[in-house]
Amino acid sequence: MTVEHHKYVIGVDYGTLSGRALVVRVADGAELASAVHEYPHAVMDTTLAATGAALPPEWALQVPQDYREVLQAAVPAAVKASGIDPADVIGIATDFTASTPMPVIADGTPLNELAEYADRPHAYIKLWKHHAGQGQANRINELAAQRGEKWLARYGGFISSEWEFAKGLQLLEEDPELYHRMDHWVEAADWIVWQLCGEYVRNACTAGYKGILQDGEMPSREFLAALNPDFADFATDKVAHTIGALGASAGTLTAQAAEWTGLPEGIHVAVGNIDAHVTAPAAKATEPGQMLAIMGTSTCHVMNGDHLAEVPGMCGVVDGGIVDGLFGYEAGQSGVGDIFAWYVKNQVPQASHDAAALAGKSVHQYLTDLAYEEPVGAHGLVALDWHNGNRSVLVNTELSGTIVGLTLATRPEQVYRALLEGTAFGARTIVETFTKAGVPVTEFVVAGGLLKNPLLMQTYCDVLRMPISIIDSDQGPALGSAIHAAVAAGAYPDIRSAAEVMGKVIKGAYTPNEAAADAYDELYAEYSQLHDYFGRGANDVMRRLKNRRREVLS
Repeated sequence: MTVEHHKYVIGVDYGTLSGRALVVRVADGAELASAVHEYPHAVMDTTLAATGAALPPEWALQVPQDYREVLQAAVPAAVKASGIDPADVIGIATDFTASTPMPVIADGTPLNELAEYADRPHAYIKLWKHHAGQGQANRINELAAQRGEKWLARYGGFISSEWEFAKGLQLLEEDPELYHRMDHWVEAADWIVWQLCGEYVRNACTAGYKGILQDGEMPSREFLAALNPDFADFATDKVAHTIGALGASAGTLTAQAAEWTGLPEGIHVAVGNIDAHVTAPAAKATEPGQMLAIMGTSTCHVMNGDHLAEVPGMCGVVDGGIVDGLFGYEAGQSGVGDIFAWYVKNQVPQASHDAAALAGKSVHQYLTDLAYEEPVGAHGLVALDWHNGNRSVLVNTELSGTIVGLTLATRPEQVYRALLEGTAFGARTIVETFTKAGVPVTEFVVAGGLLKNPLLMQTYCDVLRMPISIIDSDQGPALGSAIHAAVAAGAYPDIRSAAEVMGKVIKGAYTPNEAAADAYDELYAEYSQLHDYFGRGANDVMRRLKNRRREVLS
């Protein structure tokens, strides 16, 4: 296929705190320029910006107008910085964190933008890390297990509080007026496409992984009514809509969106996608056995398989969930970079901050360098990486972080290294679970901001005992979205062929150190014992402490 070198596409990646627009050349995947727009309201997890009212524990909300501003600010800025003629742009695609649903009326207006609802927390977007619907998730899981719902195994036996149905049920039970006022319970990934092309199309990725859509069906009316009689029609009346295949065109850019972005009216707008899944083609990780870990504030693990299997604790398996013709699997860790950031912000003494500044390093780099002056295990610590709950393989947001082995001699950098290692042990738990379930992981590929820490990458390599390949781009999701835009615009016949040309990866960037790997095997054995002791019911202290906190704060 011959692609004109002067044609371009735009990939827009919506993250937790900002949105990034990237200009990419269709012919070879060259990244020409990017621009970022920080969300003015960031994440509302303590107070509601509109009123200043306090939010309960475990809430995480966002404001939809912040997403529109990314189109209005970041896209034109990226195009201007690239120096291209906007007339040569042939497509645009977006990706989002997930599950990030919002209540809207029939024309797509979010409820928080109706004046009478601006002071109601449930009128806003519920960000992926909104965990306040855990009680509803527990009921969904218990009822599904009792009834033997066939779709439950497709999600490793658990539906997460982060997903559409638990959040929707929470909305109904805590603010029924808003629940009945909304016409659609829409993923942000699909809402932003709606804003761009004027067409509401649910993307197959989010619908399958976060919306319990399997084999063309969602949970039955009878099941939903058993949860709450008023929830009976949630799937059919609030969620169900036209499904769009990944890489397909959802429509064309409207005049209003063209004005926002400075792009030509009528160019193709790709069906939406999840940030992790869209990154797979950017990292050339589209074949069976290639597990891609997108490592940032959290980590999402995605991989393709050539057959359907039930993997305990997986976040989902969807036919065509990453690329057509293969089963896309997902797992994840709810806290990774967020854990490191929490530790530096809240636990590291001022002396370490001062020493880092004197050395001209970030505190993260300073602690990393100091920690790795010691051999594996010298700190005498093991950490459970559950500060934001456990996504895989336990699927339990009631779990919390812990560190075993602290003494009066423990230094800040040693705790920091134990936290780094704890996330690597969590990744190994996921890899081993997939392999035991008949979905072998043959290659581990890393994307995301944390790959910039080579000592962390080597730790993962040693813990996993397998080579690690890394994406050769700082902007994996945005590049992946650009690849989808190129396919939607007709420049390539499918995602896999576009990925071969436009994707970028460094194969075997890290290889295991056998001595370190042997030492980590011993620490991992300790981690596994703690993992099962606290995570599989032997000791339920973490849930009890969280319940006590809720009771005190309520």
